[in-house]
Amino acid sequence: MKKFKYRAENSPQAWLFLLPALIIVGIFSVLPLIKTFVMSFQKGTLNNLQFNGFKNFEIVLSDPKFHTALINTALYAFIVVPVGLIIAMFIAITIHDKIKHKDICETIFFIPYLTSIIAVGIVFRYLLNGEYGFVNYILEIFNVGPINFLDDPSMSMTTLIIFGIWSGLAFNIIILLSGLRNVDSNYYKVADMFGATKIQQFFRITLPQMIPIITFLLMVNFISAFKVYAQVFAIFNGKAGIADSATTAVFYIFNKFYVENRYGQGMAAAVILFILILLFTVIQNRILKRISK
Repeated sequence: MKKFKYRAENSPQAWLFLLPALIIVGIFSVLPLIKTFVMSFQKGTLNNLQFNGFKNFEIVLSDPKFHTALINTALYAFIVVPVGLIIAMFIAITIHDKIKHKDICETIFFIPYLTSIIAVGIVFRYLLNGEYGFVNYILEIFNVGPINFLDDPSMSMTTLIIFGIWSGLAFNIIILLSGLRNVDSNYYKVADMFGATKIQQFFRITLPQMIPIITFLLMVNFISAFKVYAQVFAIFNGKAGIADSATTAVFYIFNKFYVENRYGQGMAAAVILFILILLFTVIQNRILKRISK
């Protein structure tokens, strides 16, 4: 007599419990994605769309503004994510090892994550102002500046990167702290017995144990960085910097769709960005899996 093996996908009750979530995901995620792909091959107004073939993709791919947007997005992602993760790791280890009242520090560091990015952007605009900003006041003490962070096209991406690193710290620190708590303290006791330094303990014990958490954060942060929009809107007061010097892929899509009313071209740019993020995520996961073996 064969033993019955329970499989959730074969249970009508399991699908019944999943149905509300599947409906929500279908309506708010799957249907918009399908609509995006369909509209990328169309032209005209939202009430009168006509098939346009691959013309939208040709226009977008030959647009210098889109090239600039992709370069800015890649620059932002490949600087903000690794630098932000390194800083967050340093802060998380400091809190975990050196600070007694960890709960208070975690709350302080997590507050920015709960704050509206627009509100934080307004504060940063005051801090980075070229005339009366606090950052320039500090720089002048060291005979540096003043630096025009907000109104100089050559500084737009630097300003955005600084803001992006800061805005992502809170989430990274909390997740890394949760991972550090799960590292068995006995490893460190044995390492201390054999005279291992803190640096050796980090690279031989902490870092290998944290690989799954770091992998998760890299994946989530890179996807978020490639879709950056709110930070640009907040720090440059609704614009993409002076002369669109800080325009990103999502900002380009927004302008095409809502400002220029070129809906098909906007959706074509969205599809291209989706494919690029998908390819990068697959490649990144394969590389990280090989490293973790």
